[in-house]
Amino acid sequence: MPRQARIDAPGALHHIITRGIESKIIFNDSLDHNVFLDRLKKILEETETPCFAWALMPNHVHLLLRTGIVPISTVMRRLLTGYAQYFNRRHERSGHLFQNRYKSILCEENAYLLELVRYIHLNPLRAAVVDSMSGLNIYPYCGHSVIMRNIRRNWQDSNYVLSLFGEKEEIARKSYCRFISKGVSQGRRPELVGGGMIRSAGGWHSVTELRNNRIRINSDERILGSSDFVKSVLGKADERYEKKTEAASMGITLERLIRSVSKQADIEEKLIVSSSRRRAVASARSIICSLALDRLGEKGVNVARRLNISESSVSKLANKGRKDPDIKKYETELYRPIS
Repeated sequence: MPRQARIDAPGALHHIITRGIESKIIFNDSLDHNVFLDRLKKILEETETPCFAWALMPNHVHLLLRTGIVPISTVMRRLLTGYAQYFNRRHERSGHLFQNRYKSILCEENAYLLELVRYIHLNPLRAAVVDSMSGLNIYPYCGHSVIMRNIRRNWQDSNYVLSLFGEKEEIARKSYCRFISKGVSQGRRPELVGGGMIRSAGGWHSVTELRNNRIRINSDERILGSSDFVKSVLGKADERYEKKTEAASMGITLERLIRSVSKQADIEEKLIVSSSRRRAVASARSIICSLALDRLGEKGVNVARRLNISESSVSKLANKGRKDPDIKKYETELYRPIS
């Protein structure tokens, strides 16, 4: 059965789980932990990707991230590839470090953000990596200790999480701590990471009620949220797929897009792919990035390679291009049949 495509969008919330191959250890000591966190810090800051919760376990990692200026797939590729190369060099091993693809679940924020923060931050306690809440409060390889202000990690957005518990920081932190403590007795939460229909409907009890009432629900294993949320996300994904298919059926490629924009903007192609910072050239690049991502369904890495810019620049330029008042004119010309 073919693998399902990743679902992502600017501002989307993702619960990410990545495991060591054959459930093997991926952190042998504090140096391994710190190298991973240094890479995570660097990449999150460069890509402006907010992180709300995280936990490094002996053989797996949990992250709760919001898509920033580049896709989550780019963030994870850079993070995991770089760490695996370091780990193999240091421990004189070869081959894959991580098991298959990482798991990425797009989540409905209002309903699940705090539940996921609690689930992720209680991982070390559930797995007996620490033996008490007091131990978790100071455990350096989990975001809980950051929110408790015992460890400093500027790249973790603790303020946003605390703001959901109250306006005054100290009062909010006490409320957060009570919320986390109440989750200890809940044990493992398969509805947060398990099957799609169960997760999307809100757990086994909800699924049973819906089935008893013969209510049809929307579900998808890549999404954690209500039936309406799942339907909305999949609808947008289908719309993007249809646009990509339409472009392909008309023979519209990235090269054709660059030629079309170059001609309309009266700028030589070689200038568009050069290091020129002229305003007109930058404007043309922003149009290309926007249409390449939104209409052609191109991957950011391919656009970056062709335009000789970074992936983060592609996302930034695409956002500018979407606001360009002339973008419709460029799009119309691009889709004009070649006579």
